[in-house]
Amino acid sequence: MNARKDALLKRLATLEAAARDGGGAARREKMHARGKMTARERIEAFLDAGSFIEVDKLVTHRCTDFGMAEQKIPGDGVVTGHGTVDGERVFVFAQDFTVFGGSLSEAFAGKICKVMDMALKVGAPVVGLNDSGGARIQEGVQSLAGYAEIFYRNVAASGVVPQISVILGPCAGGAVYSPAITDFIIMVKKTSFMFITGPDVIKTVTHEEVTQEELGGAERHAETSGVAHFAAEDEKHAVALVRELLSYLPQNNLDAPPRGAQDDPADRADAELEELVPYDPMKPYDMRDVIRRVVDHGRFLEVHEGWAQNMLCGFARIDGHSVGVVGNQPAVLAGCLDIDASVKAARFVRFCDAFNIPLVTFVDVPGFLPGTAQEYGGIIRHGAKLLYAFAEATVPKLTVITRKAYGGAYDVMSSKHIRGDLNFAWPSAEIAVMGPDGAVNIVYRKEIAKAADPVAAKATYVAEYQELFANPFKAAELGYVDEVIRPAMTRARLANGLALLEGKRDQHPAKKHGNIPL
Repeated sequence: MNARKDALLKRLATLEAAARDGGGAARREKMHARGKMTARERIEAFLDAGSFIEVDKLVTHRCTDFGMAEQKIPGDGVVTGHGTVDGERVFVFAQDFTVFGGSLSEAFAGKICKVMDMALKVGAPVVGLNDSGGARIQEGVQSLAGYAEIFYRNVAASGVVPQISVILGPCAGGAVYSPAITDFIIMVKKTSFMFITGPDVIKTVTHEEVTQEELGGAERHAETSGVAHFAAEDEKHAVALVRELLSYLPQNNLDAPPRGAQDDPADRADAELEELVPYDPMKPYDMRDVIRRVVDHGRFLEVHEGWAQNMLCGFARIDGHSVGVVGNQPAVLAGCLDIDASVKAARFVRFCDAFNIPLVTFVDVPGFLPGTAQEYGGIIRHGAKLLYAFAEATVPKLTVITRKAYGGAYDVMSSKHIRGDLNFAWPSAEIAVMGPDGAVNIVYRKEIAKAADPVAAKATYVAEYQELFANPFKAAELGYVDEVIRPAMTRARLANGLALLEGKRDQHPAKKHGNIPL
């Protein structure tokens, strides 16, 4: 019996060593030479030390064609399991490029599906570390079926547990759709790529010549397409971003977001805010400066920083409460809402609502961006997405109007009329159908034309309009603004509002789901 036991233990040790070895030392060295970590090194860098529990370490593919029967490596090119991040359970899979180029087989997909199913059962986030050459050609339709099984689970898990995709190498063809369904995508500059069709195919079909980096690099997707939410400097930065992102998120849709340290006084006033926003509506300023002075310790984790920069989205804390921050950016396009800004904010708002994260909105918006490009591109449909997202959200919604809030854009940006819970305005706020100059040109066009001194007449009408509408007091009279506050007291009012709304209950009529204008 001892001989039998020794033989089994030896076999187990051999298989485990083969699984750890992956594609071998030479291939690991190639990864290192390109500035990349291996799958196991990535997991080790991401999770709390010593917390990783591996699942399906000994799984191998079942393909017998093309000489594959003799090429079986335990693990089959993906490392799966679970561990902790800051003590909280997280499920993870890491594709191993040293084994068959990280290509996906039926067994490989089955391993990923198993941890996704477990994550749904226990209610914990899923993080995918992607580095794959795509479908394993030798398996044909079985590998395609594997992808579809993963896609289905991505959809099932959407809005139930947070899903984060980290792209650490190639991700091409159908493989891109799994990350695309997840909540956040993090790419690494110069080493990660995402595209439906590669440069060679594009050259053959359309005769365009483009490099991998130009077509689907991290900076391209972070700044042009909006596919990537974050562009990391290197792999260590990427996993650090995932850990920071998770620190703001609940484990699942039934949990409250984690409460951070309450070591920044909730009633802290900031006199600098009194002078930060110019009363002249034509002068720009950076809304980030407002946000950072209001949130805990000035820490703001911006999402989609490089894309649609006329809109700001990101995570922060106020008195320890995790909040999703949305804000117009007057320093870019005067803060106008356009197609990309509307889509960016709508998606972020819906994520926060799905995971019980309160929304804090900073408003300085002159309206929707005019022009044929926007109209032909569907600004009506895309702008409606943001309106829909804010109106649908049942989490606490707090709004601060710092300056301009004109026209339909005022309504869309979490106004009282689409059920903003607490709406504050600074004395510099202007809440009106349009700016004074444009309004006067329409309302008093005939009077100005007939005046002996049209310039003086227009100035008089502008002053009258400003007195009546270009201030927050008319809206406050009507109850559309709960309070006109001194800018220095913004943090205190928001902290108090978050505490007040912590037990908020709000429900929509029963339905299968709404029909957001996609």
